[in-house]
Amino acid sequence: MVAAGFGDITLAQARVAARIGPEGSRVTDLAEQARITKQSAAFLVDQLEAAGYVDRIPDPTDGRARLVRLTPGARRVTEVADAAVERVLAQWADHVGPQRLDQLQETLRDLRAITDPWR
Repeated sequence: MVAAGFGDITLAQARVAARIGPEGSRVTDLAEQARITKQSAAFLVDQLEAAGYVDRIPDPTDGRARLVRLTPGARRVTEVADAAVERVLAQWADHVGPQRLDQLQETLRDLRAITDPWR
């Protein structure tokens, strides 16, 4: 990510940004899903907004609330990160074979059911 020019995003920011839904998410929902306080989530969203990775828009379902959504710049970060994941998975498949990698991924998906209530 650093080599691609995205070294300004911290792991904590990435954890929050990864939970933003396609139509946007409320800070309270991001905090709950990331298992951090609302204040911490708001602070991280502020940082992401200052860096140009998110913006805030009115929530169409509640005039008092605001949604956080990814900007086009953040979508580029996602594309770069996804490509990095694909390179790693290809290396793992070369090392353990495609069948064992598929089994590992299936096992991890099964475990997600009990470890991530927002899957």
